[in-house]
Amino acid sequence: MKRKALEYLSEWKDRSNRKPLLVRGARQVGKTFLVRDFASKHFDNLIELNLELHPEKADLFASKDMEEILRMLALDSNAQIRPGNTLLFIDEIQRKPEVIALLRYFYELKPELHVIAAGSLLEFTLSDHDFSMPVGRVEYLFLGPLDFNEFLEALGEDRFLSFLRSCEPNDRIPSSIHQSLLRLLKRYCIVGGMPSAVREFRNGDDYKLAHMEQQSILRTYQDDFAKYRKKIHFRRLQTVFTCIPNLVGEKLKYVNIDRNERAKDLADCIEMLEMARVIYRVKHSSGNGVPLEAESDRKSFKPLFLDVGLMSAALGLNPLEISLADDLLPLFNGAIAEQFAGQQLLYRRRPYNLPELHYWRREKRGASAEIDYLIAHGSRIVPIEIKAGKTGSLKSLHVFVAEKGSGFAVRFNMDQPTKASIRPSIQTENQTPYTLISLPLYMIGETSRFIDFSD
Repeated sequence: MKRKALEYLSEWKDRSNRKPLLVRGARQVGKTFLVRDFASKHFDNLIELNLELHPEKADLFASKDMEEILRMLALDSNAQIRPGNTLLFIDEIQRKPEVIALLRYFYELKPELHVIAAGSLLEFTLSDHDFSMPVGRVEYLFLGPLDFNEFLEALGEDRFLSFLRSCEPNDRIPSSIHQSLLRLLKRYCIVGGMPSAVREFRNGDDYKLAHMEQQSILRTYQDDFAKYRKKIHFRRLQTVFTCIPNLVGEKLKYVNIDRNERAKDLADCIEMLEMARVIYRVKHSSGNGVPLEAESDRKSFKPLFLDVGLMSAALGLNPLEISLADDLLPLFNGAIAEQFAGQQLLYRRRPYNLPELHYWRREKRGASAEIDYLIAHGSRIVPIEIKAGKTGSLKSLHVFVAEKGSGFAVRFNMDQPTKASIRPSIQTENQTPYTLISLPLYMIGETSRFIDFSD
């Protein structure tokens, strides 16, 4: 499976001022596979240490002398370390956090050696240990599940991927191609982007195999919760985890999780799941300018699950029912469509950027409005609406555009692409027309290109 992050890793490899790279992401999103694939394409040899399987190997870094460390690593691995030709990969580095602090010395004393570390649950490690992080001495790469474009490539549907990359906003897509892409979109919503689930589906063309893998991943996450017993109530954390897939697309209210629990206790569980990167907060932002985070409200948020396929599995949805539905699961009020879109938009930027996403909501009696997602593109704030079917009201878009003076908006649905100039249909002082690009959901990977196209 080719990951887009490979392109960034290639750039990192050739930079003269590169730093040791720390790959971050939830369990089983493919961090180890990514690094091994990168090593096989760009290096003569790979020296890999897994500190979860072999925690004793942390002793190889005990010396304060860099040449001695390299000598011990070479001896242990029975391989030569040749800077420029060797990649040193320290996997599951969170198990020995003192090694994280030592990464700075590779940058300071041996910058010509390529060093990558990877870990899950790093936020827990960093919050539990009192050591100096190598600030300014390491770089980060954030990895999520495969996006839809990567999914197409993994299934060998390169022709459709090439087609999407060549489309323009006003292009009319032949009906047969449109329907084929919609079927692939629904397939992604069933299988999702977790590499092992994609692999099982690709190898057997069987939703059952992918579903078994998804259930295994979900159980693995829940088994991990037992490790946090000293920090938080284990059963409460499980309850929150199982409730989140039902709450995607809604402003989170703790009473909808468990009305018998204190809001603070549930908020602590949300915090833990966010640190594990299995959920994300889509935070409310006033949307007046960039950065969106400057006007965000951490307490007012909509939850987003890690992966749409895992979400479908957690909800117990029938794959056949999804595949036969005309729209993207309207019986679930578009939550699947919103999860799909949010998952793609969350990782739309370069992989060194911390994944973040926002929404906008105006709460006035009789005049409420909500924009599903806000993204920043350069200096521009772009409102994005998600519709599970072909049609839907634009009232909230009209409100946002009129209030913020935005001249551009994007709507994703199941229909053909269109581009139009629209005047807000609400009573407001600002009646300036704005440009609305409507795109089928399967084109969401081209969002940035289409925004540039509108300039």
